[in-house]
Amino acid sequence: MISTLEFSSNPKASILIVYTGGTLGMDYDENGSLVPCDFERVVARIPVLKELNINLSVISFNPPIDSSNVKTEHWVQIGQTIKDNYAAFDGFIVLHGTDTMAYSASALSFMLQGLNKPVIFTGAQLPIASPRSDGRENFVTALEIAADRREGIPVVSEVCIFFNHLLLRGNRSKKVESHHFDAFESENYPALAEAGIVIDYNYTALKAYDPTARLIFYPELKDDIVILKLFPGINQKAVSHILSTPSVKGVIMESYGSGNVPHQPWFLSMLEDAVNKDVVVLNVSQCNGGNVIQGKYEASSALNRIGIISGRDLTTEAATTKMMHLFGRSTDPQEIKRNLTTAISGEMN
Repeated sequence: MISTLEFSSNPKASILIVYTGGTLGMDYDENGSLVPCDFERVVARIPVLKELNINLSVISFNPPIDSSNVKTEHWVQIGQTIKDNYAAFDGFIVLHGTDTMAYSASALSFMLQGLNKPVIFTGAQLPIASPRSDGRENFVTALEIAADRREGIPVVSEVCIFFNHLLLRGNRSKKVESHHFDAFESENYPALAEAGIVIDYNYTALKAYDPTARLIFYPELKDDIVILKLFPGINQKAVSHILSTPSVKGVIMESYGSGNVPHQPWFLSMLEDAVNKDVVVLNVSQCNGGNVIQGKYEASSALNRIGIISGRDLTTEAATTKMMHLFGRSTDPQEIKRNLTTAISGEMN
């Protein structure tokens, strides 16, 4: 059910807010404890919303969720909401907890193909009830960006995260802080905008607006994947358990540096056996600014021969959600491998 806050008879934009929950939307209950609150209480804490000349409509998750409980069906719910209301609004704000925001923004970037309007995720490190909450500035600036147009064309036409003065491409983002306001980074792609006294857009980094694009929503996601994080001393039994799980169709392998892995025969043999059984293995770097270059060092040279896919500069969040998306669209491992090496939403260089 949509509730509408009409602050202007001649607004510069109409924005739909998808309120999922998270730290931003927490307030004190009668016992003085912080609990998720309804959106009306969020608005009451940010009276400046009435001065933005933007009309707001809200769809709330009931009940609001902690982002650590986010599942693929929540991504489908957010995407379906945007699809169903796409023609009626100029842009969309998703209020979301920070812990899994980069996963959700990445997922939506793949699910919403042909997007030509802003979908901006934001949230807070401190609850809106806190006097020092970062939620007010994050929310207000995200709204201004979502409403911003040049000659009738939206400045932003992709899925983004706005947090602590920076607008980042959603599928390039990663949460890196839990105790400071600068919670997100985008090491392998420049910021799309920086908000100071004015909002300074990096037009060369923004996705180009395509007047011919038409939104296509892909709700199918397959979660038969695992993440294999390498560490010194990882043993054969653990790797065997992960790679031989019957339901697993895809593996995100978090390797060292530029894609390096242990070159013990047992490890490489297990990877090769998995690939021969049509398990798709995608190699991404553990480094925040990592870029996999298979074959650069001896420790990764065998991976090309085995059939491991290089994830190049994909984040783990983008790699995970992209693989879920591709398995939802195809059952052909070779087609999935080809698409994993091709940028479909600006997620990789």
